[in-house]
Amino acid sequence: MAEKRDYYEVLEVARTATADEIKLAYRKAAMKWHPDRWVDGTDAEKKTAEEKFKEASEAYSVLSDPDKKARYDQYGFQGVDTGAGPDFSGGFGNLEDLLRDLFGGSFGGFGGFGGFGGFGSGNTSSGRTQTRVYKGRDIRTRVRLTLEEIATGVEKDITIERNRPCPDCGGRGTKNASDIKTCPNCKGSGQVSHVTNSLFGRTMTYSTCTQCGGEGRIVTNPCRSCGGTGLVRRRETVKVKIPAGVEDGMQLTIRGEGHAAPHNGTNGDLLVIIEEISHPNLKRSGNNLFYNAMISVTDAILGTEIAVPCLDGTYKAKVEPGTQSGAVIKLRNKGLPSVSGYGSGTGDMYVKIIVWIPKKLSREEKDALEKMRTSRSFTPDPSRDDKAVFDKFKDIY
Repeated sequence: MAEKRDYYEVLEVARTATADEIKLAYRKAAMKWHPDRWVDGTDAEKKTAEEKFKEASEAYSVLSDPDKKARYDQYGFQGVDTGAGPDFSGGFGNLEDLLRDLFGGSFGGFGGFGGFGGFGSGNTSSGRTQTRVYKGRDIRTRVRLTLEEIATGVEKDITIERNRPCPDCGGRGTKNASDIKTCPNCKGSGQVSHVTNSLFGRTMTYSTCTQCGGEGRIVTNPCRSCGGTGLVRRRETVKVKIPAGVEDGMQLTIRGEGHAAPHNGTNGDLLVIIEEISHPNLKRSGNNLFYNAMISVTDAILGTEIAVPCLDGTYKAKVEPGTQSGAVIKLRNKGLPSVSGYGSGTGDMYVKIIVWIPKKLSREEKDALEKMRTSRSFTPDPSRDDKAVFDKFKDIY
């Protein structure tokens, strides 16, 4: 499509829609535009259906994820990784399998939607049987990073528990391939059809085969190690490269590092959520960093040089004579980089000067200050060079 449409517009829901309303809207769009419904259409209709289905799926993949939805609501398309949307490289699969994966195993058949004869779990209008491609579940985990790690990027070892193919049976669920039989009830399709006669004519609906649980096959001698599932639970460590500049709450998708799928299907993904550890001295806003430097009254009057703790080392900053409390010194390119080069480049470091006023003085110090109290240099005068300071604080009120 030439231009992306707003995800809420695609699913025809309000921005205040609940998770259930978004789910229902996507179910409606998926049933309307799934390519299985348009196998007998013209080439133009098939192309339109494919584009609409991809568009609705991308919208749902963002709006159904609370983290992605929050970033999209705040930043639009730039706030989400739209390039990592639904993967259709292996085909669209059948519509009922898609909806069952999205809305739970209790979703069965299309009888409640008027009965769409001729498409669904494996059968097209031409009677072909499709091979179901299983998809493993995603794994969501968190990784805590310091600002120093965020500044340079880092590789982390993340330990997770996940399903892997059983080594004893090779993920088949049985050691002998001959023990895998085609389900006699559904003939391998995973579904059984039902014909209903009504006042409106004859309709055909499909439901999941109860004998094989929708898998289309039966294992007669299941593997003892995995119980016939083809999967075993393992605790494993994954190396994850985290780019520089990531922010708290950002999610990284590591393709294929989630749970393994039954019957040697496609692995799920590992979703890594960034958690930023607060820095003891620095504060962050976007790519910029902020630091408060406290100096004495005499240093503010006479000028001085201060040490600023940046993420790549300590830097010297010059404080000019007569610097006022609240003045800000800018150190260019001493902030954080943008993620993977996107954005406005490297941020800056802003150093706010705070002049410390002593509460207790010795007799000698008080006498010295008393002599300077009436000095013209120590008398506030907006007409002199510090007029801008008076105007600044006047505008605050």
